[in-house]
Amino acid sequence: MCGIVGYIGFREAYPVLIKGLHRLEYRGYDSAGVALINQRNNLSVYKSKGRVQDLEEYVQDKDTSGTIGIAHTRWATHGEPSNANAHPHYSQSESLALIHNGIIENYAVLKAQLIANGYTFHSSTDTEVLVQWIEYIRQLNGYDLLTAVQIALSQVVGAYAIALLEKGNPDQIIAARKSSPLVVGVGKGEFFLASDASPIIEYTNKVIYLDDEEIAVIRRDQEPKIITLTNVRKPLHIKELEMNLSELERGGYPHFMLKEIFEQPETLKNCMSGRINVEATNVTLSGIIDHKDKFIQAKRIIIVACGTSWHAGLIGKYLFEEFCRIPVEVEYASEFRYRHPVIHPEDIVIAISQSGETADSLAAIELARHAGAFVYGICNVVGSSIPRNTHSGSYTHCGHEIGVASTKAFTAQITVLTMMALAIGKEKGTISVEKYLAVIKELSHIPEKIERVLALNKSIKKLSRIFTYARNFIYLGRGYNYPIALEGALKLKEISYIH
Repeated sequence: MCGIVGYIGFREAYPVLIKGLHRLEYRGYDSAGVALINQRNNLSVYKSKGRVQDLEEYVQDKDTSGTIGIAHTRWATHGEPSNANAHPHYSQSESLALIHNGIIENYAVLKAQLIANGYTFHSSTDTEVLVQWIEYIRQLNGYDLLTAVQIALSQVVGAYAIALLEKGNPDQIIAARKSSPLVVGVGKGEFFLASDASPIIEYTNKVIYLDDEEIAVIRRDQEPKIITLTNVRKPLHIKELEMNLSELERGGYPHFMLKEIFEQPETLKNCMSGRINVEATNVTLSGIIDHKDKFIQAKRIIIVACGTSWHAGLIGKYLFEEFCRIPVEVEYASEFRYRHPVIHPEDIVIAISQSGETADSLAAIELARHAGAFVYGICNVVGSSIPRNTHSGSYTHCGHEIGVASTKAFTAQITVLTMMALAIGKEKGTISVEKYLAVIKELSHIPEKIERVLALNKSIKKLSRIFTYARNFIYLGRGYNYPIALEGALKLKEISYIH
């Protein structure tokens, strides 16, 4: 799994697809590929192990013409990194080409049935099984492609975001999702497809976010059709992205992580804008105000998150217990979802995720909703799955985060959690007026204090040289600084691979 890009319109598809793959390189991947339908209605697949640049070199002498195509960067889940395992994958007849993010858990059962019916395989991926399964159902029953996709996906166990091309049909892309993000970009006479909005924003800011078990039928010069696996037509909900193209450029910095570190004074101002009024000594979060009684009456708060967001949640525990006097449990979402957690209707479950698409956190949300708990989301990406699947929430508004090691999202999450604790504590009367006013004042000064720290960049760089050859580090912290120590250790491990 990794990155998906698709295009249908009046432009040559290949340059759009390649640029889109470059936009998605921050995700990490081991291979890349494209599928195109040319003017003669031929369906061609080109793929290569390695970087997107390796793919570009491979196709230099190939026919990359056509105004429709799909592309993919792969991070191996089934099968080693190789040319054969790279996406897209052909069906047996080479009439279909498919790209896929996710994991098909019952692929072995489906593959055995296909082999028994004479199908052969050129890779060890679950994705090739899926495209073969779609073709098998179609040929066995004489179904049209959409019906075959609906039936095939209803028989799949697992997660997927797919895009599918059909030989001889240069006017249609079929896409679908379940537990893996997929967004359709709506341009003027053209449509885009991607696993996140970064490859799309250069061309349009109008998008449609697919929900679980929805299929998008994207046809040239027609309004996209959104339909469920059970053939229910869904209304189109076109949203406008709040992303700027400049967020996707390094802006003179050597890498995105450094850029995002230096963006923090501004991103925290954005995070607090309209929410903290120092003169009026007030904190206003609409997600809290609209459900004030839920928070006042809450018997327990459960915070679910992964990685850096989990560390932010640990800080949230200190904040809520100190300011609101509500007991808090902080759960790693990947563990929470696989045990049998005790969740009560009086509980509030807070899910934290930068992307809003963390699969384990989404599964935890589903558990919480099923148990009758009130679910609150904290995420950065407007329109992502978490805000669409929670009762209420707050955006961090820290801008697109491309660096894999989170920085500005972490500080924005802590800021939102602090504002939440202040707002709830005030409503409950569990925080003193003096403490409330002091924290608001200090919170408003955080951007300025970060600027002072960032001004020490040259000194920090010199200091880092002293520790270049250190083999182990120990981070220490107590109270609020304990989660900070955990996050600092994680960052050093992520970036330097030092224990």
